[in-house]
Amino acid sequence: MVDDGELRQGDSLRDLDDEPSDYGEIEELELDLLLEAIYRLRGFDFRHYLRSSLRRRVRHRMNLEKLPTISALLGKVLHEEGFLERLLEDFSIKVTEMFRDPEFFLAFRKMVVPHLRELDELRIWHAGCATGEEVYSMAILLQEEGLLDRSTIYATDMSKVAVAQAKQGKFPLKRMQAYTRNYLQAGGTREFSAYYKTDHSYAFFPPEIKEHMMFAEHNLATDGSFNEFHVILCRNVLIYFDAELQNRVHRVLTDSLAPSGFLALGSKESFLSPHKSKFAEYTPEERIFRKL
Repeated sequence: MVDDGELRQGDSLRDLDDEPSDYGEIEELELDLLLEAIYRLRGFDFRHYLRSSLRRRVRHRMNLEKLPTISALLGKVLHEEGFLERLLEDFSIKVTEMFRDPEFFLAFRKMVVPHLRELDELRIWHAGCATGEEVYSMAILLQEEGLLDRSTIYATDMSKVAVAQAKQGKFPLKRMQAYTRNYLQAGGTREFSAYYKTDHSYAFFPPEIKEHMMFAEHNLATDGSFNEFHVILCRNVLIYFDAELQNRVHRVLTDSLAPSGFLALGSKESFLSPHKSKFAEYTPEERIFRKL
């Protein structure tokens, strides 16, 4: 479910920037102090996240806690054990689903996979993997294309809770019908239900799928490159960053990608100079780029 703090379908970076705000100078100062405290206490740097998105999330937590000001929220961050962790989860974006944007996965299957067949081993990085739905989607696609056995999928997110949930490989059973539609539209070749077992509440994906995945915490705002990858997926993450942070993340992604490697961004995301010159638009309509 998409809450008030999440980007809705059809929103753009401009929409978020232009969102009316009753924040005044004092509130902006309070928000600056809150973000500085989070950075100093835990190393999570939200100072260059889109302000409109952060404001909604801060207000959401203030409403839940019945707090009158951001300063009161900051007091709980500084002095109440465990409160900062709850706030960090509020800041974490978890809008995802299996085979999200089926057209992307279909284009990946048709246009990118033939090039990946030429590799003896394949390293893929899902940056900002949230709760892992798209990671499992990619593993299924690779299995159907005969590439999973030679692949390692690295899945990272800033949220410890999201990473732990992704590792489990279990998803609400009530969502499987929608995920099945996505899978079929993405070019799936089997009965989707063959990939998981169920109880009364959840669908569980098997160890043979999960054994090719490595999950870890990684913060795109502060952490650097940790390997060289043939494919990087960072979809619908950059829309929450300002231009300065986008530029930093572009540099990390560029440095992490092997020559002729593929980078997938979200439908409303693109490159900023100077990094744009290092890539060719491979399938522009699905925001898949290839490193030159």
